[in-house]
Amino acid sequence: MQISVDGNTQLEVLDFGGVGRPIIFLAGMGLDAHEFDNFAPTFLPNHRVLAISRRGFGKSSAPVPDHENYSADRLGRDVLAVMAALKIDKPVLVGHSMAGEELSAIAASHPEKVSGLVYLEAGYPYALYAPTLGDPIIDAKDLQQKLSLLFSATLQTRSDFASLEQSVARFDQDLKALDHRLASQPAPPPRPKDAPPPPPILLALVNGAQKFTEIHVPTLAIFAISRSSEETTSAQADAFQAAVPQARVVRIIGANHFIFRSNTKQVMAEMNTFLSGLPN
Repeated sequence: MQISVDGNTQLEVLDFGGVGRPIIFLAGMGLDAHEFDNFAPTFLPNHRVLAISRRGFGKSSAPVPDHENYSADRLGRDVLAVMAALKIDKPVLVGHSMAGEELSAIAASHPEKVSGLVYLEAGYPYALYAPTLGDPIIDAKDLQQKLSLLFSATLQTRSDFASLEQSVARFDQDLKALDHRLASQPAPPPRPKDAPPPPPILLALVNGAQKFTEIHVPTLAIFAISRSSEETTSAQADAFQAAVPQARVVRIIGANHFIFRSNTKQVMAEMNTFLSGLPN
């Protein structure tokens, strides 16, 4: 079905049926609701199960990107609009990968509208920013905003310049950490000169990341710990637990990014335990 969420923008929604507490699945970057065709129905018949294709993907509308129509807040409002249109009350939102930012956007703006959040390999900086770890994209945006103030001559006080200095230092740390990671990895093949640029919608999604530092609803976050990413992923999982003390943070060794496929039984067991523990 198609649900209108914003002017002429419609989202593709898959309704798998079922009764009980609603669960809404949100796909990762570049994917659509059909990512969950096999996994989502496993939660029938104890739940009403749906999945949403975010704007720009699947059969959803793809508005031309502007300064905010693919931001985390906008994507979160899309999900809330679907919930309102279908009269879905306090669902559990399950997000894979980049969908973590939609979960966190809703938790920040309307925590009362959801029963819980499940981050499937989705608890990364776009969903939960850890000041001790930083993030190149989010910190670059913060630095860009402060440099814009400098160029417009609106930085005037010592505290203004101290804040700019902190942003510069934070971004410098990000670059050094990124260089350290790249140094330990094989060099990627050179980019062909005639390679097309990244699609504008993907760029808009990356640039639409926002800084979320708190989550105040019941939360399950499942991380895949692989050999290549063990250090950084473990650090982010630790930071997530510290920032969201009520969350259950699970690390699955040897899983891959599509954790609900590589480790289906473990993910289902964790999710079912989480779902059964939520208040009615």
